[in-house]
Amino acid sequence: MPFGLSKVLALMAQPSTLFVLCIAGGLWMMRRGTASRRARWLVGGGILALLLGGLGPLGNWFVLPLEQRFASVPAPGPGDRVDGIILLGGFEDGWISTGRGGLGLNEAAERVTEGLRLALRHPEAKVVFTGGVGGLLARNVEAASAVAAFLVDAGVAKERLVLEDKSRNTYENAVYTRELVKPAEGERWYLVTSAYHMPRAMGLFRKAGFDVIAYPVDYRTRGPVDLTRLFERIPQGLMRLDLGANEWLGLIAYRALGRIDELFPGP
Repeated sequence: MPFGLSKVLALMAQPSTLFVLCIAGGLWMMRRGTASRRARWLVGGGILALLLGGLGPLGNWFVLPLEQRFASVPAPGPGDRVDGIILLGGFEDGWISTGRGGLGLNEAAERVTEGLRLALRHPEAKVVFTGGVGGLLARNVEAASAVAAFLVDAGVAKERLVLEDKSRNTYENAVYTRELVKPAEGERWYLVTSAYHMPRAMGLFRKAGFDVIAYPVDYRTRGPVDLTRLFERIPQGLMRLDLGANEWLGLIAYRALGRIDELFPGP
């Protein structure tokens, strides 16, 4: 599937987008004076969905199973062998980094902060950053150089770093990283990414022939207790709902395309 088309379809399939389209469609029908009852149902249903999706715990229902999937995988201890650490892109804000200098971070910043902690704990390991420009509207906003500068300033030796800056999605992260580092049999490489994203990422790396070990970070839920947690602001709940829906749709799409071998990869 073409990259641009996949991004557009993902945008249109987000729950928040669908809710707004329902409201807009209903208002358009009301303006035309046709199917007034159906129009009122569309507007009312869209508004109700925005309220329930934004304030209710529905987003956590989507995200929690994803985060729990690899939560039990133990982290490496001080004496454990670690040959490489892969930091999956998505935590960096290339737009801000390019415009302001330094390294701009977003809500997924734990991917780099916890990855850095792991890298400093295991100075023998290679440190790979994989991530290019994955947005439709982004131009000339790569962040690999800013990530590398941050890691070096934080104490990671430059010769340990490996940068992959061509990938636009997780499928390309897996394929390009494997081609770049050429892992040997028996090596232990840890994949650092957000816990909700780990099932899809692990499935893609396995399919690419790179047997990595999960190192989930950036949890958005505390556990089952958050299945009843309400959100204080509608945008917060909608962002969580879109996040979870996007991951499940990604799993379904990649399974249909044959890019992962299981619908819900696990440990």
